[in-house]
Amino acid sequence: MSKYRQHYFVCINQRPPFAKVSCGPQNGNQIYAALKDEVEKRGLKGEIKVTGSTCLGPCEEGPTIVVYPEGIWYKGVTEADVNEIVENHILKNKPVERLLYHHAE
Repeated sequence: MSKYRQHYFVCINQRPPFAKVSCGPQNGNQIYAALKDEVEKRGLKGEIKVTGSTCLGPCEEGPTIVVYPEGIWYKGVTEADVNEIVENHILKNKPVERLLYHHAE
């Protein structure tokens, strides 16, 4: 069992120019850094892990974040959404509904 309560994977994938869209050029790196900083600032570093990831799949919906162990996916995340994710999902265990990505079945 992981020592972390939750693990946030933030897509920071960067494809070459003129290739398929990717999260890196859509501020994936800034979102990753902001989430990592916010977790650290709130003293949650020992229970919340934030990791930069290569492609998570739904590139056209990016930037994306996947949260484990819940298996919750966020899409279209912006740097401005980071505080809301921390406040609601991490601190109150309530996913941010408007950012949820629902996989096609």
